[in-house]
Amino acid sequence: MIYPVVMAGGTGSRLWPMSRELYPKQFLSLVGKKTLLQETLKRLNGIDTASPVLICNEDHRFLAAEQLRQIGLLDHNIILEPVGRNTAPAIALAAQTALESDADALLLVLAADHAVADAEAFRAAVRQAEPFAEAGELVTFGIVPTHAETGYGYIRRGEAVDTLFKVAQFVEKPNSVTANDYVASGGYYWNSGMFLFRADRYLEELKAYRPDIFEACQSAMKTIQSDLDFIRVDADAFEQCPSESVDYAVMEKTSRALVMPLDAGWNDVGSWSALWELGEKDEYGNVCKGDVIHHQTENTYVLAENALVTTVGVKDLVIVQTKDAVLVADIHQVQDVKRIVGELKSQGREECRLHREVYRPWGKYDSIDNGKRYQVKRITVKPGEKLSVQMHHHRAEHWVVVSGTANVTINDKTQMLTENQSIYISVGSVHALENPGKIPLELIEVQSGPYLGEDDVVRFDDRYGRC
Repeated sequence: MIYPVVMAGGTGSRLWPMSRELYPKQFLSLVGKKTLLQETLKRLNGIDTASPVLICNEDHRFLAAEQLRQIGLLDHNIILEPVGRNTAPAIALAAQTALESDADALLLVLAADHAVADAEAFRAAVRQAEPFAEAGELVTFGIVPTHAETGYGYIRRGEAVDTLFKVAQFVEKPNSVTANDYVASGGYYWNSGMFLFRADRYLEELKAYRPDIFEACQSAMKTIQSDLDFIRVDADAFEQCPSESVDYAVMEKTSRALVMPLDAGWNDVGSWSALWELGEKDEYGNVCKGDVIHHQTENTYVLAENALVTTVGVKDLVIVQTKDAVLVADIHQVQDVKRIVGELKSQGREECRLHREVYRPWGKYDSIDNGKRYQVKRITVKPGEKLSVQMHHHRAEHWVVVSGTANVTINDKTQMLTENQSIYISVGSVHALENPGKIPLELIEVQSGPYLGEDDVVRFDDRYGRC
């Protein structure tokens, strides 16, 4: 049985301002109607697989769980990494998890943030590689290059093994001259970071070549905790694990690596120019998302999240508008967007971490306005969900219900509020908010006080296990 293992870490900084540290690109709908993560899992339809195993970090756990729930694949199948340690340890955790259910488990390792235009070609490649993986080979999927790309690593193929090839060499990202030589030779593929191999064989190879990683992951899995739909490994043990990619730890060392050529319209969605390439273009070569009007504009990507964006007399640009930031960049220099993110971090600005609209396990909030000693939020609570029982040392809150029904508890008193009703929560009051209804609860929250940071929350009880 094939066990899909989806790597959902990373921050996608080159797709700022849409992709941010706490809401990265794998959880965004950038290519199709569903998010990149959901499209990755949807691509598996037609292959006989077990429930997927998703690997992500603590910050993204509720985003990941909600997106799996939306497509009916949430099944206590999210492994939380206490710290990021790259792909080799993450796959080891997934391998040990799969072996608990199936001694013959095959791992299909995928990234959560890639796009594939031809899903059937992808599935055909997986089926073609499956018997080789069952026989103990470690198969990597090499993308048939369409141009001389300098942003990817390459795989040089060796002798043919039926319809696959032995891996002769993994090579780093080349310069443009070398990349042209690779493509012209016909013997190189882009390194996709997708793999198919037996779980037990991967662990054997990892133990042989990187026993330190193997032993650290073994120790981390000895004490696991179940928490809602999450699997938590031993944090102290995992923190001792070296950080290493699966390529360096295993694939470059093993003698059993095969490469399966894949020609399926693959794209790693690594930049705004990639999204321009993937998008449906108008007669002038523009890709427009949202409320956009353009005049004498060519070869430009425009994304308008919540406002009208207009362009006149421009070409070869990327323009991205979100609720709290605007990016304008030359389409040929979008790789440098990560430098803007670095500058935001150095200035301590929240725009690199958070959107104005922030998602929580119970719903979301949108920071509408703020000033000296006040902040206004629009809060949405999903039916049946509840915020933690909490209090604040520095701020008071005033809630006004816009739609839906709210059960509000302040200290020992609980009351129900409906549309147009309001309530005041003083500093230091222990309070909670719950939506007992069948429709989303919408309310406006006005905070006032000398300090309005999100860390001024003392939680007494929380159904989502937050502290």
